[in-house]
Amino acid sequence: MRKLLPVSEPPSAFPLTELLVAERTALLCCPPGARWLYLFAHGAGAGLRHAFMESMAQRLAARGVATLRWELSYMTAGRRRPDPAPVCEREARAVCTEAAERFADLALCAGGKSMGGRMTSQAHAKAPLPRLRALAFFGFPLHPARKPASTRGQHLAQISLPMLFVQGERDALAERPLLEATLAPLPQATLRWIAGADHGLDVPISRRGEHHPHDLAADALAGWLTQLDS
Repeated sequence: MRKLLPVSEPPSAFPLTELLVAERTALLCCPPGARWLYLFAHGAGAGLRHAFMESMAQRLAARGVATLRWELSYMTAGRRRPDPAPVCEREARAVCTEAAERFADLALCAGGKSMGGRMTSQAHAKAPLPRLRALAFFGFPLHPARKPASTRGQHLAQISLPMLFVQGERDALAERPLLEATLAPLPQATLRWIAGADHGLDVPISRRGEHHPHDLAADALAGWLTQLDS
């Protein structure tokens, strides 16, 4: 099993390749010897070049996991309001379908940060995405802030793939008891909590332990993917 190395700051030694996937902007970060490719969608309010996206892509590369960051068309067009869910789901399907053809030598895991991950899972729940082996989420948005509900998680019961949820304990968009109750009936779901982290998987510097919370999140995903291969 690959050793997961903690790093205090995101490494920058892994080059990025900008390309078009399904006619939209994408950034590929593929370390030597990668076995898995994570199709990495962004959250509602920030695009593929957001600091969180870059941090996680570099940290995952340091752990041998390739990433393909891609951008929803509303973000590329500079619109602040996301497109309706069916539009975002179609775009997630288009990206995953083309990636399945272009990266046939890599095992595919899809998902992303917050809304991007949820749009991907909703697309897969409606009709399986090609060659997909797993889904993984950084900060799954179960409900709006201060409006706890589980409706946004109902589609997860329609998914048979292994799913990983990496969540902050202080996530205002996924209250812990409610998320745990939503996932408890799903044997295919694995939940990992980041102590003290918020929806962005960030922890105030004064409350951080030995490892950066993004390192813990990258360890969770890389280790989980390794277990799927074993």
